Amino acid sequence: MRTPARGTTRLLSGAGLAAALLLPVGLPAQAAPPARAPSADGEKGQELPAMPTALDPRADQAACTPASREKAKKQDWSRQRLDLDRLHGHSTGEGTTVALIDTGASPDAAGLEGRVTAEGAAGEDCVGHGTFLAGLIAGNGGGNQRLAGVAPNAKILALRGTDERGQASPALVAEAVKKATDARADVIAVAVALPRRDAALTRAVAEAREAGAVVVAAATPDPPRSGTDEIPARTYWPAGEEGVLSVADMLPAGVRPERSLPTDGIDLVAPGAGVVSGGPRGKGHYLGAGAAVATAYAAGAVAVVRSAYPGEAPDDVVRRLTATAYPADIPQLDAYAAVTTVLGAPGSAPGAERAAGPVTFRDTAEADRATSRSTLFVLLGSGAVLAVLWAGFALTRARARGWRPAGAGTD
Repeated sequence: MRTPARGTTRLLSGAGLAAALLLPVGLPAQAAPPARAPSADGEKGQELPAMPTALDPRADQAACTPASREKAKKQDWSRQRLDLDRLHGHSTGEGTTVALIDTGASPDAAGLEGRVTAEGAAGEDCVGHGTFLAGLIAGNGGGNQRLAGVAPNAKILALRGTDERGQASPALVAEAVKKATDARADVIAVAVALPRRDAALTRAVAEAREAGAVVVAAATPDPPRSGTDEIPARTYWPAGEEGVLSVADMLPAGVRPERSLPTDGIDLVAPGAGVVSGGPRGKGHYLGAGAAVATAYAAGAVAVVRSAYPGEAPDDVVRRLTATAYPADIPQLDAYAAVTTVLGAPGSAPGAERAAGPVTFRDTAEADRATSRSTLFVLLGSGAVLAVLWAGFALTRARARGWRPAGAGTD
């Protein structure tokens, strides 16, 4: 037979559990936490060859980057992060030209047929890096739409900013920028980063901006194979020029790679690790990384914005990309938001939308009062149940003592 104290204890426990179950009814539900970002190459990774940014300059007779025999089996994280599937429902870069200054680009590369124009040596891409970037900007995926570029209907003007082995020079980059300006390119993407400022390049960039082009440049070159701890922060060019959109690479977590070269003045970061694209030879795929890859993505984003808003001035296009970027220590490129967000006038809050008419807010006062009454009712009801149970417990104990005060002696 159960004693009165043990039975009362179980009653109290049951009342407490009932109160705990009832309380959430009167409280608002909490949103689920956001899903984590995927890893760079998926859980098991994609076994693809790496696309080099340059070849050994001492091996002049060495073969060019060979064709890849492997094909990507799935869409990489970078295209998912940029939401390209939805973006292409609003803009594909139709009617725009992107001048790509790198190692050149092959007009016959898989996925780039009919999209690339190259003068002279720029059509021979021994390294393959420029063709890889062109696929990120305007490729059609080579039969796989999920591997298409940001602006698949844009045109590419391939220009050399490097020698055949991929070594950049200020003279070559300045000449390429001038050619892009003469061709009336809408976007000029400089995928190389120079350690010193050059007067001729500075003038070429200023003339390009005056002609109406948006200039996008890699914030840093690729880091050396040795450690970067002792390399001081510095500005690289032409990313450091006034009005140039400076772009760096990021990992899926939104941070820059650990070995990135330190620099300042970065305007945007974009995906730059484990990115899939094609090369100048064959139909296989490669994996690429670095600020140049991020620059290609940003250049494609500029192309889709210029196609969607042909009347916007170059500075307004840059403002649109930075204002709609995902907020972080360094803003993260959001191509879909850049195309779909309606911005206010310059100087207004970034990302603010202009309403077509008066904004009406739903009156929630009555609902709030009902929620408050419900919560109060549950709390008072739970308190009353506990009070009754405690009174029953006290009466039971008092009767067991013969109604004598607690602590009094017994016969």
